[in-house]
Amino acid sequence: MADIPDISERTRAARQAARVLARAQTEKKNAALEAIAVALLGGTEKILSANARDLERAHSEGMSAGLVDRLRLSDERIAAIVRAVREVKALPDPVGEVICGRTNALGVRITQVRVPLGVLGMIYEARPNVTVDATVLALKSGNAVILRGGSAAQETNRAIIALMRGALSCVDLPADLVQSVDDLGRSGARAMMRARGGIDVLIPRGGAGLISAVVHNSIVPVIETGTGNCHVYVDSGADLESAEQIVMNSKTQRVGVCNAAETLLVHRDEAESFLPKVLARLTSVGVIVHLDEKSEAIARKSPQVHEAMIEPACEEDWATEYLSMDLAVKVVESIDEAIEHIRTYSSGHTEAICTRLLESAHRFTTELDSAAIAINASTRFTDGGQLGLGAEIGISTQKLHARGPMGLAELTTSTWIIEGAGTVRP
Repeated sequence: MADIPDISERTRAARQAARVLARAQTEKKNAALEAIAVALLGGTEKILSANARDLERAHSEGMSAGLVDRLRLSDERIAAIVRAVREVKALPDPVGEVICGRTNALGVRITQVRVPLGVLGMIYEARPNVTVDATVLALKSGNAVILRGGSAAQETNRAIIALMRGALSCVDLPADLVQSVDDLGRSGARAMMRARGGIDVLIPRGGAGLISAVVHNSIVPVIETGTGNCHVYVDSGADLESAEQIVMNSKTQRVGVCNAAETLLVHRDEAESFLPKVLARLTSVGVIVHLDEKSEAIARKSPQVHEAMIEPACEEDWATEYLSMDLAVKVVESIDEAIEHIRTYSSGHTEAICTRLLESAHRFTTELDSAAIAINASTRFTDGGQLGLGAEIGISTQKLHARGPMGLAELTTSTWIIEGAGTVRP
């Protein structure tokens, strides 16, 4: 199609660079990651200057608060990104790991080992941290990466990628291990979706619209990352003080992320004692609560709950990933109703239960079909760094190849090595 640019030169350069990286020892990869960490830290002022230009444009274009939060960088956030780079550096190299092995009756030695996927394509929105996370995870797992970071973060991403390419050159690795198609605009994303044979795997990360567009239009194999319509359920007999802290953290610790809670379900046994206090706290910090009839009746009787922050819930609220200071709330009759509600509306990302009952916890983990289940813990723990992966390239809600936060191992495939001594099959 005429409106799709040719990116074959970039994909060829990426594939050639990946072959060089395939010969590199772990020490070389780690040196590259350390060089990137140093370059990013040293280039903080340059990154922040570029980010300020992106933020100014975002505000002028009316970008939502949740996306602006994802876009915004600071000294502290850049320092956190650098820490994540060094955490990935410290992790074991997955390439060459023996997944399984045996010797058959004929003396043939059979091993399955991890190998890189090859060239990764990443399409994402307003998340400059992903530019770094995707690159360092790709490099440590032996892959090249081609990035499309979206127009919202174009200045920030340009600065970050330039620093990382320079760092790779400093350790004698090809700069083309990390490339961008941002200069091609939206047509760059379309070109990536058509680059079968040039890009081995495409990973979309962003809102439901972006992910759906990539899944339905790409002829390159896609690892589907999901939106986060995450739930917190407060069970009958739960520790309500602990549950309150979990709800507040899940919803308000950072709202513009996929593992933030979007719906609160409360067992009827706890509704009268739990909802007035937690709704008062939520509304006091600016959360708009979308309440079903039962929770609204309780809230209206509670003077501590800010009335201006109350809205009646509609069907659309149960299925919405707000990514904002909004929370849907429902009183349920039983854990059965809670589970049925979650199975109906969840995006399959993360669900949390606050409970003292082993049976309830067991039912939650066995009857729900989500990538992560939190028991008496915040939904915010579904994160590559929090789960010991150093960083993540995305959180997969599909069931093929990878599920949940995708770290180094999930960016590899495997090869079967069959070693004989002139052995033939009888």
